[in-house]
Amino acid sequence: MRNSPWIYGLGYFAFMLPSTAFSMFFTFYYVDYLGLTITFYALARVIYVIWDAIAQPFAGYLSDRTRTRWGRRLPWLLGSIPVYTTVFIMVFSVPEGVTGSGLMAWYLTFQLLFEATMAVIYVNYISLFPEIYPKEKQRARASVVQQGFYILALLIGTAATPMIYTALGFSSMAGMYGVSFAVLMILVVLFLRENPEASVAKPLGLRQSFKLTLTNRPFWLFSVSNMFAAGVMGVISASMAFYAKYVLQVEGTGLSMLMGATFITVIPMAVIWYFIIRKLGALPSLKFSIGVLAVTTLPLFFATNLTQGLICGVILSFGLAGHFVIPQLVLSGIIDVDAEATGKRREGIYMAVGNFLVRSSALLTAGTFWFAGLMFGYVSGDQPGSNPQLTFRVMIALVPAAMSVISLLLVTPLKAHMVTVKHKEEAEEKAEEVSGEVTK
Repeated sequence: MRNSPWIYGLGYFAFMLPSTAFSMFFTFYYVDYLGLTITFYALARVIYVIWDAIAQPFAGYLSDRTRTRWGRRLPWLLGSIPVYTTVFIMVFSVPEGVTGSGLMAWYLTFQLLFEATMAVIYVNYISLFPEIYPKEKQRARASVVQQGFYILALLIGTAATPMIYTALGFSSMAGMYGVSFAVLMILVVLFLRENPEASVAKPLGLRQSFKLTLTNRPFWLFSVSNMFAAGVMGVISASMAFYAKYVLQVEGTGLSMLMGATFITVIPMAVIWYFIIRKLGALPSLKFSIGVLAVTTLPLFFATNLTQGLICGVILSFGLAGHFVIPQLVLSGIIDVDAEATGKRREGIYMAVGNFLVRSSALLTAGTFWFAGLMFGYVSGDQPGSNPQLTFRVMIALVPAAMSVISLLLVTPLKAHMVTVKHKEEAEEKAEEVSGEVTK
């Protein structure tokens, strides 16, 4: 039961449920529902990235240096639960009558608080992954289970959320998700145990730790590539409600159907990617998956009604599934190579910097919205411009395809020895051969 992929995956579900609702609907809530200008939205996201550039790596560094009887990561997770819950509820609870500069201040304040708390939780939780699942095949299985829970969070967070906030309001929706997170995460922490051997070695100092991380070329090639791949997900997520409204001419239940068709089919698609990983290995599968992602975004440009949108969503799900399952395996391999070279497990700092770059893809999302507003005249829900349909066709299909191509170009130079400890891989293969002989 302890450290099983199902327990670990449940924890991922716990914090990704509110996070999904946040990423999918906070832009729509503030811009289209409350009337925040697209210009301030873009500016606030730039401020967030600057803030995150400091908060993320420092959170990872502190996590790596933490030494307690319960481990390095779990105390941070437990302490973040009440803060994350409260801040998430406040994000979607703007008091009636708050407009103009007051709305801008509320948006910026609680966006920064939510993102900072989410950074602490995500960095510490994801840092457990390479430690408690040391073998690549263990990681592949655990990643598929984890992403299955993630897709379940996406499904509920995207398909059910519009129906919930339509019936109960945004604040009640946030309250339901916030309390669910707190209960589930407390339960999960009780069944997770860290490997005490991972924190035996004396941690590196701040300067040396950052120097080794910042000069790791494979890590940067992977992470910047992954930032653009995450930008694909970010742009699609943020623009889907707009796409449904202005292109497919549906809202509410229709939007839930579109999101459900897109994300529920990711679960069986993730299983397909598991077998692709077993056949090709993590790194070749990553490169292949990015190419697939580029191709599967394009059909969205041509849909004109809900039925066509649902078909396009299913096609897109195959590309999204690869992005969800594979990057974590490659990053874990890069961390293994670093540990082999330094003698120290530094998941926290690598996960933090990598996650900062992934979250920096918010700049790509904000830039896309700003560029669309500049080019097509979309300002807000009150001023959608002369052709909002074309605006969101471009945003949900063409921009993600271009980002995917950039991502693929960046990751192409990576080679197997950069992401795999050779003797470890050989030992695992020998152990499997011995196990097979014993079974026979």
